[in-house]
Parts: sequence; structure tokens; C-alpha cells
Amino acid sequence: MPAFQAIDWYDTPLYYDIVFEEDTQLEVEFLEEMQRRYGLTRGKHMLEPACGSGRLVVAMAERGWKVTGFDLSQAMLDFTQERLTLGGLKAKLAVKRMESFSYKQKFDMAHCFVSTFKYLLKESDARNHLKCVADSLKPGGLYVLGLHLSDYEDEGCNRERWVGERDGVKVVCNIQGWPADRKARTEKVRSRLVVHEAGVEKRTETHWTFRTYDAAQLRRLLRSVPEFELVSVKDFSYETDFEREIDDEQHDCVLILRRRA
Repeated sequence: MPAFQAIDWYDTPLYYDIVFEEDTQLEVEFLEEMQRRYGLTRGKHMLEPACGSGRLVVAMAERGWKVTGFDLSQAMLDFTQERLTLGGLKAKLAVKRMESFSYKQKFDMAHCFVSTFKYLLKESDARNHLKCVADSLKPGGLYVLGLHLSDYEDEGCNRERWVGERDGVKVVCNIQGWPADRKARTEKVRSRLVVHEAGVEKRTETHWTFRTYDAAQLRRLLRSVPEFELVSVKDFSYETDFEREIDDEQHDCVLILRRRA
């Protein structure tokens, strides 16, 4: 059995894309419903910070949205552009940082799922990101932000597993998170991919660190960015009629933030 090789999964965009593809349709339908319910603008200009492999860039462009996306990974952006070209679609793509980007254009909606927000390890960077998004939105525009909260009392490891397949390429993804460090406000995470492609098995792993938030810490951060009002909280089931609070009873939450006028 081959050993796991240390390869950043952002350098393997096809495998990354296959892992998360299952939720794409559910997510785009959820975004459009959130816009109908809570958005106060009626345009179709979308911004996706940290757009990754571009699955939602492509899916929203297919639904008639004018999409702008950015990411730190050029490999991911190249993969996204290839998919757009193959589909006869257009979007604006660029290399930018989550905590320091700006656009002259104003957008009707922005979104960032799968806890990517937690890569911002400093409170100041998290706040700057939210302010950058707010500055990029029209008054009444929405930011849909998904992240997992941390349970500082949980001393065990948390694991998630995804299996996806496309055009003969099968990817098994196992993600493990170690107990959160309350004092440092960090948690260690590892992704392991087992890929079966053209009769060959590949094993890769990626390690990273997330910033942690419990409910009180997240509420405090949101209060520090008065440009936004919190209009609804959902969870990763993307059930549009389900309302919840920011609390420590359930750790996955999707914030519906609206740019104040």
C-alpha cells in the first residue's frame, strides 16, 4: 500500500472538485432562495471569495449570474477557467487575498462556504475580510458565510468522509480535526485523499490550521462589523425554511448577512 504523500490539495483541483461536487446543486438553489427572501437588490452580480476549483462559479454562471471569483491558488483559478471555457461561459477571475481585496464594482451577493473563512488566523484579518466584502456589496446585498463552530470541551478528534467519482476518477476524502486550542484559538486539520485513476492508486495528505470560534466569539466578531446586519442563520443542510440561532448546540452554521444602507 503506497504511503500518503504531502501534497497540497489545492494543487490538485480536479480531486478537490470531485470531493465537494455533491452539494453544488443544493448550494446554488439555496443561494438563489436566500437572495429572493433576504436580498434588497435585484441584480445578478455575484462575488465568490476563495472560489477554489470554481464549481460554484461555473454553476452560478450557468444560471445567468455575472460571477467574479478570486483565490490565492493559481492552479485552482486555471482549473476554473478551463471549466468555464469548455462550457462556453464567462467569469472574472483573479488572485487576491481574503483579508485585503477590493473591487470598484458593487455586487448583489457574495458567498463563502466550507469554513474557508477560518483560514484567517487573526481576528483583525477576519474583521478586515468582512469589511472588504461589505465594501464590495450594494446596500441591501447579501453575504452568505458558512463555517463550523468549535466545541472547546470536546477532547476527541472529529472526522468526516466524502466519496466522489467523475469520468473514471474516484476520490475518497477523509478529514480529521484535532481538539481546538481555546487559548491559541486554533485547531489542526488534515485531509487525506485516496485517488483511483487509470488503474493507479494515489494517496495524498494536506495539513492546515483553522481559527476557532464558539458562538460567543462569533457573535462578538459580527458586532465589530456594523456594516452588516445578521438577518438569518441556517445550517449545512441548506433547508431554507429552518431558522436557528448562533449557539453552541449545533456547530455548523450559515450566516445570512445583509449590507446596511
